[in-house]
Amino acid sequence: MADWQITAKTIFCEAVDDEVTILVQKSGAVRCTGCSKYGQPNDITRTLINQKTRQLNRSIKCEGEGCLRVSEYKNQILAEKQ
Repeated sequence: MADWQITAKTIFCEAVDDEVTILVQKSGAVRCTGCSKYGQPNDITRTLINQKTRQLNRSIKCEGEGCLRVSEYKNQILAEKQ
């Protein structure tokens, strides 16, 4: 794999019913935009969560940066690095 500093992938996250971007740094640090948006929602996002909860008839909640989607992508990228 080429020399890199950071890589990103946008996926559809079923937990929050939205597209999120997972960022993995060369150091192994990882960040998910869904965690930023849905982990500590502002008033606008809280309203969106309430609307989606009613529409989907299920709870909309971010699983945190330790969720399976984030972990799988991080492990995949770091395995390719070697």
